Amino acid sequence: MLDLTRAMTFRRQANLIDGRWVGAAGAGTISVKNPASGEEIGTVPLAGKAETDAAIAAAHRAFPGWSALLASERAAKLFALADLIRTQAEALAELLTLEQGKPLAEAKGEVLGGAAYIQWFAEEAKRVYGDVIPSPFPARRILVTREPVGVVAAITPWNFPFSMLARKLGAALAAGCTIVAKPSELTPYSGLAWGVLAEKAGIPAGVVNIVTGDASAIGATMTDSALVRKVTFTGSTRVGKLLAEASARSMKRYSMELGGNAPFIVFDDADLDASVEGAMAAKYRNSGQTCICTNRFYVQNGVYDAFAAKLAEKVKALTVGPGFAAGTMQGPLINEAAITKVEALVHDATARGGKVLVGGKLHALGGNFYEPTLITRGTQKMRIAREEVFGPVSVLFPFETEEEAVEMANATEYGLASYFFTRDLARIFRVSAELKFGMVGINTGIITTEVAPFGGTKESGVGREGSKYGLDDYLDVKYLSIGGL
Repeated sequence: MLDLTRAMTFRRQANLIDGRWVGAAGAGTISVKNPASGEEIGTVPLAGKAETDAAIAAAHRAFPGWSALLASERAAKLFALADLIRTQAEALAELLTLEQGKPLAEAKGEVLGGAAYIQWFAEEAKRVYGDVIPSPFPARRILVTREPVGVVAAITPWNFPFSMLARKLGAALAAGCTIVAKPSELTPYSGLAWGVLAEKAGIPAGVVNIVTGDASAIGATMTDSALVRKVTFTGSTRVGKLLAEASARSMKRYSMELGGNAPFIVFDDADLDASVEGAMAAKYRNSGQTCICTNRFYVQNGVYDAFAAKLAEKVKALTVGPGFAAGTMQGPLINEAAITKVEALVHDATARGGKVLVGGKLHALGGNFYEPTLITRGTQKMRIAREEVFGPVSVLFPFETEEEAVEMANATEYGLASYFFTRDLARIFRVSAELKFGMVGINTGIITTEVAPFGGTKESGVGREGSKYGLDDYLDVKYLSIGGL
């Protein structure tokens, strides 16, 4: 029998508003289910406008005190938060696996990644620099300072429910902002756990507020509120556009990390074993449910068959099961809708000439489990060449020339992540410049780190998370012209 006592110490079935854990008055609850079993693991409040307004008001009241702290004082709170996450990583990972389904080892990696983002921004809090500009006028000084924007509204997804909020909360608090966060209704507990952590780390009431419930009502309240000065969202391009449009009505700052359709190019001079390892890392972690997962593999004809054979061996070796089961390498998809989408894309690919080498159907476990899948003979007419699959499905597309590969890779409205493998130094610089994506992995399938800017171009969003650039969207630039000197 699985003992989840540690995880339950972080499960909260209430909203955190102004330092108090409260429900949603008369609005009911949302059932939260384990995607591996379908069993209910608890409920959270079905909050809406009233609760969101209260959370925003609390954040607004807390802003003057939090922003007035010395940067070193805010940093100290964030360092304490990062340390607390590390000491409680096992419990937080168990809670994450329970509601999201990913293997426990992946969940722990996500939790520790969240701690790394918090620590990074704790360090950056003390490096919010300004400028002194040489004045063109006599007896005058020109200074440029950067100040926190104010109340931040954050909306986070279900695929990385802990670390996605870490990127936003860490940057907001380091900059001196206060925050109202809405985690996904599919995985709310990993979001609410941040409230418990904030309390334990000594972060004052009202600085961190978390509401669960009606996504449309909460999002509309956030974008309509004059007290909210920035909206940050990770999720679909469709929803991101709606939030950006609504935010623009009151000229709010916004950053959007949206959909992706990542290409992965294997040139015929690549190290094939390294390419396959990179492919597995870039495709199958979290059951393919990441925005930077490879969606399209473009493999040069000279190594196409060899790469397909090597990748097929690796895909066949993946162990599918519940996230808590020993040896599990791939867990369930998040829900039935995800299964339906994957099935439709695989059916379309095979109907258009694709050949299934591995998988291609529901797993014997049933429910939300899908077989890790590899399909060859890909063509640009397939839906998967254009649509984000968000599942454990790889399609290999052949190509002849470098120009052809780059053209196919760029043939998407998305511009988040891309990958390519080659041992040709000149090609590395040439192709890197030609790929129209915000992030490029070269001879590696893992690119996410707190020290580098995460974000995309085109319809994959605006703004960056992590790195020294991650604070920019949480700070306003102020110019001071001081005369009479």
